[in-house]
Amino acid sequence: MDNSNFVDYVKICCRTGKGGAGSIHFHRDKFTSMGGPDGGNGGRGGHIILKGNKQLWTLIHLKYRKHIIAEPGVGGSSSNSSGKQGKDEYLEVPLGTVARDEETGEIQFEITEDGQEVILVQGGRGGLGNANFKNSTLQSPQFAQPGEPGKTEWKILELKVLADVGLVGFPNAGKSTLLSVVSAAKPEIANYPFTTLVPNLGIVSYRDYKSFVMADIPGIIEGAHEGKGIGLRFLRHIERNSSLLFLVPCDTKDIVEEYKILLNELKQFNPELLDKKRILAISKSDMLDDELEKEMRKDLEKKLKGKLKVPYIFFSSASQKNLVELKDMLWRQLNEYDFE
Repeated sequence: MDNSNFVDYVKICCRTGKGGAGSIHFHRDKFTSMGGPDGGNGGRGGHIILKGNKQLWTLIHLKYRKHIIAEPGVGGSSSNSSGKQGKDEYLEVPLGTVARDEETGEIQFEITEDGQEVILVQGGRGGLGNANFKNSTLQSPQFAQPGEPGKTEWKILELKVLADVGLVGFPNAGKSTLLSVVSAAKPEIANYPFTTLVPNLGIVSYRDYKSFVMADIPGIIEGAHEGKGIGLRFLRHIERNSSLLFLVPCDTKDIVEEYKILLNELKQFNPELLDKKRILAISKSDMLDDELEKEMRKDLEKKLKGKLKVPYIFFSSASQKNLVELKDMLWRQLNEYDFE
């Protein structure tokens, strides 16, 4: 996804259709001069509806469409004829789109399935015609209901990327490189921080034609939950990942300390993120000889205890060291197999 084309947040003004008025009418023809009431009902005003589309990956098509207006309903007419309903306005959105009320910030619903339709803002109900109010004591009602007014509400649409595995790490940890090696995704890769400015998705092929989706989330820095760097904007994407793969380069001064910082950023943003399954992957390990890796493993075994306990693996995207084993670990975790 090109940086300029990835939009994961839009604010839109939704104005639904007014309901049509009920009709006040009495039956008349050449044989009937004073017939009973036959005023029809007004048509419902148009809804504004969100519809899931698995082919979409961004909200860019709504970025410059600030005002969404649905049609009003048509009034009822004689012969108990109901007015036409106002045309509903459909907004197609990517899977993983969350709808919020702009005023309260409350989440209304999430779109998670292709073709799923949910009413974002309801149109006004049509008014009842005078035929509905006839009874034994009121034979000729001279009134009908007006149509219910439409609503004007501001809504926020947020996209949370749907992926099986989310890559978590500081800038330049090797996330983009890993994604480019294990999938057909082609993220921008360079030797400077914040190369990745948007989430990138890749489909990782596995054994026997199986596959899973991996997301390269833009790098987190310490203090991201407070709005530092660009991490805060993308932390919400991690909420939708089934499993988290923490990447820490092998030449980091203290691997466990960096892992703890990353955990803390997720905790400060949303404590529930710590309940997700996770793996610690030490990247760029082609730079290590066997003896040094053995020593580092001993150190990790000492430090990764209690709440910090996590399955870990040394790998290299450049030399493809342990890439198959890494995919095995991820597949087992996604399918809830226990690690020995």
